Amino acid sequence: MKTVYFFFIFSLMSFSQALAQGNLDLTSPAFGNNRDIPYQYTCTGSDVNPPLVIRNIPAHTLSLVLIVHDPDAPAGDWVHWAVYNITPQTKIIVENSVPGNELLNDFGQFHYGGPCPPDGKAHHYIFELYAVDTNFTMNENGSAKGLLEIIKGHILDKTQLVGIYKK
Repeated sequence: MKTVYFFFIFSLMSFSQALAQGNLDLTSPAFGNNRDIPYQYTCTGSDVNPPLVIRNIPAHTLSLVLIVHDPDAPAGDWVHWAVYNITPQTKIIVENSVPGNELLNDFGQFHYGGPCPPDGKAHHYIFELYAVDTNFTMNENGSAKGLLEIIKGHILDKTQLVGIYKK
């Protein structure tokens, strides 16, 4: 009996660890993780979103949420793009597209705003992708911070892709 109980607890722990690590994956054919974001995806280039590839979306995902932000910004963490209710069938977010409902970013716009750091040091742009077990609506004045509050408790998995840009 002790062996069966131990095996059950061990299996449960392994399952929990697997969930915590997650398999959701976000990549871009335009740049690698912790690599330079090409000029065309910046505010001084074409200022369009880069293509993104999504893999290993968990079962029971009802929507995806994507938040792109710059924690190195002089004014604090700066949101470049916040998109919610992306369908879980989405495997590719094509360049210069709108994959779901957009929220106002910190540029005061409802679309992707590319990297635009002041001259000087390189900034890190974090593309955070969340798989959630719900669809929802937000006020048009909603924020990325509010979005994160809404999905708290509904996150099935999350991942990130980090791009770097320096003028």
